Amino acid sequence: MSAPAPSPLAIVDAEPLPRQEEVLTEAALAFVAELHRRFTPRRDELLARRAERRAEIARTSTLDFLPETAAIRADDSWKVAPSPAALDDRRVEITGPTDRKMTINALNSGAKVWLADFEDASAPTWENVVLGQVNLTDAYTRNIDFTDPKSGKSYALKANEELATVVMRPRGWHLDERHLVDADGTPVPGALVDFGLYFFHNAQRLLDLGKGPYFYLPKTESHLEARLWNEVFVFAQEYCGIPQGTVRATVLIETITAAYEMEEILYELRDHASGLNAGRWDYLFSIVKNFRDGGTKFVLPDRNAVTMTAPFMRAYTELLVRTCHKRGAHAIGGMAAFIPSRRDAEVNKVAFEKVRADKDREAGDGFDGSWVAHPDLVPIAMESFDKVLGDKPNQKDRLREDVDVKAADLIAIDSLDAKPTYAGLVNAVQVGIRYIEAWLRGLGAVAIFNLMEDAATAEISRSQIWQWINAEVVLDNGEQVTAELARKVAAEELATIRAEIGDEAFAAGNWQQAHDLLLTVSLDEDYADFLTLPAYEQLKG
Repeated sequence: MSAPAPSPLAIVDAEPLPRQEEVLTEAALAFVAELHRRFTPRRDELLARRAERRAEIARTSTLDFLPETAAIRADDSWKVAPSPAALDDRRVEITGPTDRKMTINALNSGAKVWLADFEDASAPTWENVVLGQVNLTDAYTRNIDFTDPKSGKSYALKANEELATVVMRPRGWHLDERHLVDADGTPVPGALVDFGLYFFHNAQRLLDLGKGPYFYLPKTESHLEARLWNEVFVFAQEYCGIPQGTVRATVLIETITAAYEMEEILYELRDHASGLNAGRWDYLFSIVKNFRDGGTKFVLPDRNAVTMTAPFMRAYTELLVRTCHKRGAHAIGGMAAFIPSRRDAEVNKVAFEKVRADKDREAGDGFDGSWVAHPDLVPIAMESFDKVLGDKPNQKDRLREDVDVKAADLIAIDSLDAKPTYAGLVNAVQVGIRYIEAWLRGLGAVAIFNLMEDAATAEISRSQIWQWINAEVVLDNGEQVTAELARKVAAEELATIRAEIGDEAFAAGNWQQAHDLLLTVSLDEDYADFLTLPAYEQLKG
C-alpha cells in the first residue's frame, strides 16, 4: 500500500461518536480524499448528463436501445468474470440497515446473502454512516453481540460457515456526505465515503475469510455511470494492494434508462460484475420521474396494482434474466417486503401465499435468487428456489432465448388495465408521511401496514401524487386529483395519526415536518429529483 499523504478532509458539524477513530483513521481518510479528488469531477459531469437526458425524454416521450453501443450487444463473445465461490449461490438474499441488531440477525438469517444497506434502508445520519462501518468490521472479526435494552434478549453470531455473505450497498451517486468536506468545503459524495471506508478497512480481511469486497450499486442510470464505478474499483484495488478483479458488483436495474443499457452496464463492469437486480419501487419511481409530463399514457395506477406480472414489468424482468445469463451473470429478483404480524395469523397466511407465488414465478422465469425483508420469509423463498435449482447453485445455464423484448415494451404503461383510485391516493399520503417522519428520526427501514418500506416506497408515493395532480387524473370515486385534495387527505392522515398515538407521542415526533415535506415534494411545480435531497437538509445528526 502506498504511504498516504495527510488527509485534506475535515469532519464538520458532527458530534464525536464512540469508536469513530477506528473508522476515520488518517490512512482511511487519505484514501477517501484520493477517491474524491480523482472521481468526483466525473461524478458531477454524469449528474449533469442525467438532467440532459431527462430533458430529452421530456421532449420525445420515448426511449430506445443505444445505437452507439449496438456492437457490444451484438458481440456474443464477451462474458463477465466468473463468480467467486462465496457469491455463486445467491438463491435468497435478505436486505436491511447496518445497525447492530440487524447485522447479527441478517447474518444469522439462513439467507445466502445479506445486502448490508447504507442506502435506501438507512437514513444517512453521521451515526448511521460511521457506526454501520464499525458493526460490519466487528462482524468480520467476530467482535459483535447485542442485548435488546427493552426485552433483555441477547444476540450473537452463529458459526462462520452458517453466516450470509455480505454485499454492501453504498449511497447513490446523487447524494453527498455533508459531514466530510475537502479543503474547499466541498462535500465528498456519499457513495465514495461508504465504499471507501468499507473497502479500506475490510477488503483484505474479507479475502482472508474466503470472501471479498462485494457491492450492490444503486440508482445507476447509464453504462457511463457503471464505467465510473469500474474505474473506482480498479484504482481502489491498486491503492490498497488487493488483486485486480477481487471486487464484485451487482447493479440494481432500478431506473428506466438503465433498463435500456443492461448489456452495456455489464460490459463496463465485466471484470468486476456479478449480476443485475430487478428493483421494483425505484423502477416505477424512475418511470414516473422521467415520463411525468408524457400525458395520460404514462400515468401509473395505485402502486400496489402494479405487480411484476404487468406487461411492461414482465418485459423488464424477462429482459434482465436473458441479459444476465447471456453474459454469465446472476439475475436477482425483487423484494418480498411483507413483515409478518404477531397478532393476525390470517394476514400472515394470505401474505405468505402471495410471497410464495411471487418467488415461484421468479424461480420459474430463470432468476438465480431473490430478496426478502424479514427472516421469516427466508424459508419460503428458499423453498421456491430449491424446487427449481435443487443442488445447483444457480440457473445461469437457462439462456431464455425465447425472450424478445422490444424498446416500446418497456414503457408500455398503458397496457395495464388498472386505474388510480381514491384509496391509492390515501395510501400514498399515509406511507409518505409515516415513512418521512421515521426517516427524519434516523430510521431508513420502517414497517408500515405490515410492509417494510424504505426510501424507494416514499419516492413512488410522492411521485404518484405529483403525477396524478399534473395529469389531472380522475379517480374511481369521480374526484379529480388536485393540490387541494392532496392537502385534505394529508390533513386527515395527520389527525388520524394524532388520534392513533396520542398527543404526547405526536408532539415528540416529526409529524408536522413530515407532512409539510411530503406536500412540498408532491405539490411543487419544480419536481425534486430525489426526495432524500430536501429531506437530508432537515435530517439532524
